[in-house]
Amino acid sequence: MSTRRFLVTGSGSGIGAALVRRLAGPDTAFLVHARANEGGARAVAADLAARGATAEIALADLEDPGAAAGLVERAAAALRGLDVLVHNAGFADRTPLGELDPARFRRSLDVVATAFLALARAARPLLAAGGDPRIVATSSFVAHSFRTDAPVFLASAAAKAALEALVRSLALELAPDRITVNAVAPGLIEKDPGKHTAMSPAQWQAAAERVPLGRLGRPVDVAAAIAFLVSPESGYITGQVLHVDGGLVI
Repeated sequence: MSTRRFLVTGSGSGIGAALVRRLAGPDTAFLVHARANEGGARAVAADLAARGATAEIALADLEDPGAAAGLVERAAAALRGLDVLVHNAGFADRTPLGELDPARFRRSLDVVATAFLALARAARPLLAAGGDPRIVATSSFVAHSFRTDAPVFLASAAAKAALEALVRSLALELAPDRITVNAVAPGLIEKDPGKHTAMSPAQWQAAAERVPLGRLGRPVDVAAAIAFLVSPESGYITGQVLHVDGGLVI
């Protein structure tokens, strides 16, 4: 059985870390990426190795031109190819209109959407040569939720909406290469302890009360959905956005 090779951005913590831990086992190999959280990335890589996987780490700020293509290069060299690309890296930006200057707005677009495009471009030939090739992007409910009783994320909403448009377009363009392209749109997901959050505890509590299933989501909930979309069994699903949000009314 051949080794299945994964590049997962933003996998030093949160959803990305939960995903690679779920997927790890013998005959799997990972490039664990973080922007600057080397300690988190190394801890995740150690967990993967304990599960029998091969794991390397890479630190890169996806806002930087060339960082995305460089990550794919690093994955190709470390893993000897690539079968799965998951673009999970990102951040929530609640900056209001009066303070959202073009540079700050562009940062959300660069990390979320522009980096995804660059990753997909660089990874295409590797994925086309791989087995059961998959691309999955992590979007967000903020690209769909525009309510007076919920926080608004101007920059993040625009970036995630662009990401979803790219998913649908790339699904068409990459279909001849057998590469499926999908997204998950998490709802309100618990943060790792000590991690930055764009909402106050009171806002989190109020938000949780809006979820029909009665709780916030967990990173493992989203990881389970992505794990299916990158599996060989998902080969006839492409161009889709799967909402993992507990039935959140958006």
